Amino acid sequence: TRFLLLSLSLIVTCVSAAPPIVLVIGDSISAAYGMPEEKGWVSLIHKRLPAGTEIVNAAQSGKTTSGALRILPGLLDQHRPQVVILEIGANDGLRGHPPDVIKSNLASMITQSMQSGARVLLTAIDIPSNYGSAYRNAFRSVYTKLAADYDIAFVPSLFDEIFLRPDLLQGDGLHPNEAAQHVIADRIILELKTLIE
Repeated sequence: TRFLLLSLSLIVTCVSAAPPIVLVIGDSISAAYGMPEEKGWVSLIHKRLPAGTEIVNAAQSGKTTSGALRILPGLLDQHRPQVVILEIGANDGLRGHPPDVIKSNLASMITQSMQSGARVLLTAIDIPSNYGSAYRNAFRSVYTKLAADYDIAFVPSLFDEIFLRPDLLQGDGLHPNEAAQHVIADRIILELKTLIE
C-alpha cells in the first residue's frame, strides 16, 4: 500500500510539473506574414516564457474563424494545451462576414477549448475604418462581448495603436511589420503569464 501511494504521489508530481503547452489559433498576424518566423510575436513571447514552455503555432495566413473552428478539435486532442490563444477573425472582417457568424464561431472555439481543460486568451481584432462605422463597431463588439460573457483573459485590439502608426505597418497598410511584433508581444505576454504561472 505504501508503495502504491508513493507511486501515485510521483505520478501526480510529474503531471503537475509538466511544462505548459500553449496553442495559438490565428491568421497571418500570428503566422509572421511577410517576415521570418522567428521575428513574429509568437516566437518573441516564446523566449520570454518559463523554460520548457511549448508553443504550438497553428496560425495560417488567410484563415477565417470557420476554418479555425474546423481544425480546433483535432489540435486540442493532439496537443492537450493548458492555454489556447485565439487571434482570429481579421479575414472574416475584411471579407464582410456577418458579425453574428463570427461570434458564433468564436464562441464555439472558446467553449471547446474550455471543455478540454484549457484556459483561453482572446485577442480583439480590428479592421480599417473604410469598412464603415456600423459594420466596424459591430465587428469589434464581438470580441468584447465574448470576453465578458465567458469571463476569459482578454487583450484589447492590437491595432488601436498600430493602425495609427505607418511605421508599424508593412507596405500593404494592413499587416504589422517586424517592429510591430514587439508591440504585440508586449501586450499579449502580460495576460499569458497570468494563465501559465
